[in-house]
Amino acid sequence: MNVLIVEDEKALTTEMELFLQANNFLCEICYNGATASEKIATNLYDFILIDLGLPDYEGLDLLKEAKKYNPEATCIILTARAAVDDRIKGLDLGADDYLSKPFSLLELQSRMQAITRRKFGLKHSVVALGDFNIDLTNRSISYKDLPVSGITKKEFDLVAYMLLHKNRTLTRSQLSEHIWGSVVNDDYDSNYIDAHIKNIRKKLNAYGTPDWLETVRGLGYRININS
Repeated sequence: MNVLIVEDEKALTTEMELFLQANNFLCEICYNGATASEKIATNLYDFILIDLGLPDYEGLDLLKEAKKYNPEATCIILTARAAVDDRIKGLDLGADDYLSKPFSLLELQSRMQAITRRKFGLKHSVVALGDFNIDLTNRSISYKDLPVSGITKKEFDLVAYMLLHKNRTLTRSQLSEHIWGSVVNDDYDSNYIDAHIKNIRKKLNAYGTPDWLETVRGLGYRININS
């Protein structure tokens, strides 16, 4: 998933970036509001982490822009401000959560995971698909309690992202943008998305038939959670 970190404290920004990257997020960083404003208006993100105390921009104004141009993004306010009013204003403007500085990176990760589950209607981090279980927290797939071996990091990312968007057809461009951080060029050989799906199916088929992983001809792929 794509994360935009908007924070002028460079040491904290680096810590968040390294931590989130280690936990399989794609990160972009901005140290000021002007740069962040440009990125928010032109790119799509899954998470936007916004420091309210930016040197050149009012953080709440940036939040408004995020909700306008990235309405599906999850926005989390990072603030050292003690005033409750600022937090209330942020939540009223559409922020999904806030963290008071200093905060634990593990708490940040936990809140991001909890918000993701709520946003996509998942009550638990382990989702059953037939005889397969997808564990979003431990990033593993099992079949009748038997661990499925050989699933790579990117292959799991694909399965997890489709699972979050269950019953929704995702195009190759959407999968590429949110998993690899780039959009597939029609003039480029985009078969690598198909190749990853083929490899996933092959590995799952060694244990059972993943009927829930569907190809939508001419459009893309989806996970049918009702199958």
